Amino acid sequence: MLRVLQTARLSTRCSSSFVSRMRFLNGLKQNDDVCSVALQDARMFLFHRLSPLLQRNPQGTFRTAELRTSDVQSLLENIGSDRTLLQESVLIGCTGQNQAQFCLDIGSLDQAAAEKVCGGTFVDLRKSFFLLSRREAPLVAKAQALLRWHQTSGFCSATGQPTHRNQAGSQRTCSSSGIIYYPKMSPVVIVLVSDGKRCLLGRQASFPRGMYSALAGFCDMGETLEETLIREVAEEVGLEVQSFSFSSSQHWPFPQSSFMMACHASVSPAHSQLCVDHSELEDARWFSQQEVLAALQSPPSHRGDPPALWLPPKHAVAHRLITEWTQETGGVVE
Repeated sequence: MLRVLQTARLSTRCSSSFVSRMRFLNGLKQNDDVCSVALQDARMFLFHRLSPLLQRNPQGTFRTAELRTSDVQSLLENIGSDRTLLQESVLIGCTGQNQAQFCLDIGSLDQAAAEKVCGGTFVDLRKSFFLLSRREAPLVAKAQALLRWHQTSGFCSATGQPTHRNQAGSQRTCSSSGIIYYPKMSPVVIVLVSDGKRCLLGRQASFPRGMYSALAGFCDMGETLEETLIREVAEEVGLEVQSFSFSSSQHWPFPQSSFMMACHASVSPAHSQLCVDHSELEDARWFSQQEVLAALQSPPSHRGDPPALWLPPKHAVAHRLITEWTQETGGVVE
């Protein structure tokens, strides 16, 4: 049986088309045996208590540590764990050659020993977003979100009985009732407000010093995207939105996996006086195109004091909104 599965898997990996990759991944989610075979020769991303393992490039930049299954097996043996921990790996994607990608949290093992063996460092996810490229960050975010979901979904909310995952980690099933649970994201509207010449940015107390971002808020039950956007702007800064447009969307792993729906909104310059709700925001203010452009062109170096205006990392949808607004108002963003 396994030989047949391996043959089918190898033939599938000969194609690198998008359709082939999607069907390959769906097959791994649907069939535990096929997924187990894929896990034996996969690309692995390690986490320690939800912090991803990063390695430093010769140029001083960072990248995700992408290991082989055999590397992880050796690591587990070297630091005193058995290979059964490998079965807790979660499927997160596949390469262009249809080689499965999994993630695994080894938080129960010694962090320093694992870092020494792997030649890397486990970095807090928020910090890693400022270190990784746009290509790597979304995969790390997805991996961490799935690992966290499994750590917090061990019991059925209806029966209180244990839940059990499939091999891919794409679902959990109640051992008593058979209820199937899937990973969930909370819908969030994130909006960049403009009065035509300035854009509005706010900050929470938890942000790094000097960092500002677009306004954001969770959708209430029964609300549409439009209703949430208008309500959040009114609540947080006391402004009435005149018009808005949709830009893009993004998964964001904070605080507990959010689905970010990004929009631009405009308010009347004659009614742009802010009334900030300080229970929601530490601060909010208008920024000129020149101020924003300077922040986009001079990102923080992570050394010394932060700049006067520090923007979200490049792969964050908030950064995209800010860049789009700057370009629409005539700024040249490299």
